[in-house]
Amino acid sequence: MVVKTWKTRPAYYYLLEILKKKGGAMVDDDLFDVLTKQLKDLGYKDFNELLMRLEISGKIRATSLTRGKRRVELIESKT
Repeated sequence: MVVKTWKTRPAYYYLLEILKKKGGAMVDDDLFDVLTKQLKDLGYKDFNELLMRLEISGKIRATSLTRGKRRVELIESKT
C-alpha cells in the first residue's frame, strides 16, 4: 500500500518559483522537466492547463518559438 501525502503548496507556486530562479523565462519542455522532478504525478495535460490558468490570470506569458515549443516568462507585477 502506497501512502500519498498532500502537497503543502499548489503546483502553480512551484512553477512560478522555478521561473523566478531561472531568470524569469524558460522553454516549456525544460520547465515541464524541472517541475515534474518536484511533482511526480503531474502530466503534460495538467501542465498545459496550469500554464493556461496562469496566463489568463496575468502571471505568465507564453509565446510560440518554433513548432511545438513555447517560451514561458513571468510578467512583472507593478506592486
